[in-house]
This record gives sequence, C-alpha cells and structure tokens, in this order.
Amino acid sequence: MSSTPLERFQRAAAAPAAVLGPARLRRLAQRFENGAYVSYGDIEQDFRAEVDAIRDAAFQEDDLPLVAVAAYLNGAATALEHQESAVHVEPVWSGPTSHAVPVRSTAQALTGVVERAGRELLLMTYSAVSYPPLQAALGAAVGRGVRVHIVVETFQGAGAICGEEPAAAFRELGFEPWHWPATRRPDRRGLMHARIVVADRQELLVSSADLTQPGVENNIAAGLLVRGGPAPERAAEHFDALCADGTLERM
Repeated sequence: MSSTPLERFQRAAAAPAAVLGPARLRRLAQRFENGAYVSYGDIEQDFRAEVDAIRDAAFQEDDLPLVAVAAYLNGAATALEHQESAVHVEPVWSGPTSHAVPVRSTAQALTGVVERAGRELLLMTYSAVSYPPLQAALGAAVGRGVRVHIVVETFQGAGAICGEEPAAAFRELGFEPWHWPATRRPDRRGLMHARIVVADRQELLVSSADLTQPGVENNIAAGLLVRGGPAPERAAEHFDALCADGTLERM
C-alpha cells in the first residue's frame, strides 16, 4: 500500500523535529505558513542540518500544501511541550550505600548525564581533580561534537584550595574553562560554589559533590537529578547571562 505525501513527510521530519524543539518548530512553522523561503537565521545556525532535512522533505512532495507542513510542525511542537513538561526528579548520593534503600550514585548520575549529551554540556564546580571516568566521558562527548563549557573556582578566588588549580583537571582535554574573577566579586569572601552539570538544557544534576574522586565517590554528598521541565534550561540561561555581562570570563 503506497503512502501519502503527508505520511512520507512525517516520517522524514520526525527525527529533526525532535531535535529542534518546540520554540524553533513554531518559528519554522510560521515560515511555512507564510509561504516564505526558510533561512537559517530564522531558526539558529547550529540547527541548519535539521532545518534542511525538514525543508527538503517538504519540498520533495509536490502535492503537499505548505499549510499542512506548518500544521504538522505546530502539532509536533505541542507534543514536545507536553513531553518536556513531564519532570522527573531523582535523588543521588555519594559515599556509603544502603542495601535497604537503594539510590543512584553520584558517579553514575554524573557520567550518565555527560554520556547522554548530544549538543551542549555545562559543568560548574568549586574544586576539581582529574577523575578518569569523567575525563573519558568528556573526551567522548567532544568526539561526537558536543560543546563543553566548564566553570571552576581559582586559587585567587578561593585561597583555600589545595594542590593544582581546578582548571588543570581539564587541561589535557583542551578546554578553556570559565571563572569568576576576583575583581568581579562583591567582596573577598564570595566563592564560586555552584556544583552542577547541564546536558542539552534538558537534564540538570545539582550536587554538593565537587568533581573529584572523593567528592563523587567517597564523601557523603547529596544531590538531585532533574530531567525535563524548565530547570535545566534556566540553569544554562543563567550561565549565558553571567558570561554576557562579564561576571564570568575565560581563563
């Protein structure tokens, strides 16, 4: 049984639509509704492959009205919005475990978030020492094209960190970390104390554990792994704002 033009378009557009997400899909749908040529600037340069895939799938079907394409994209955006609104929150712990109350370990949650990232990773930590499982996960992320941003505390900012500068933990991976310059702090007691990991603005790990083996595995530290909802994106947007206004700077 042959498929209709709309069915063929839907099959081709499903995967790139999921990557674009609700807001970009609605902007793209508006362009199709207006019958206008879709340019990358209307969506975002980073998503040109997905825009190309949807546009090509639409224009390959001569009998497919552009209003039908727009209707599909708006429907996909609504479905994704419902999916993203479903928030899953799970506690994570470092240190001793209890067989009576099984919980996800910080080490497992940390590497899992990094391994699931497809586009963007943000890590913020007070202290950091090279931790092989994290180094391997970050190296693999870079290999698949993930943009990685790391924010660390510094000797100048904290004064109480022992050993090497936290940024040294990521030197072998070629990262240029961000930091909070001492001159930008309201007083000398201000510390870069955030400990979070954000993947693709869809997953957020908040923990009291530093990115060190003791912090992730040995110390008793607690945190939350959040999937979905607005929290992961708000955390990434706050980082963006701190960079834009100069609060955070490249080292």
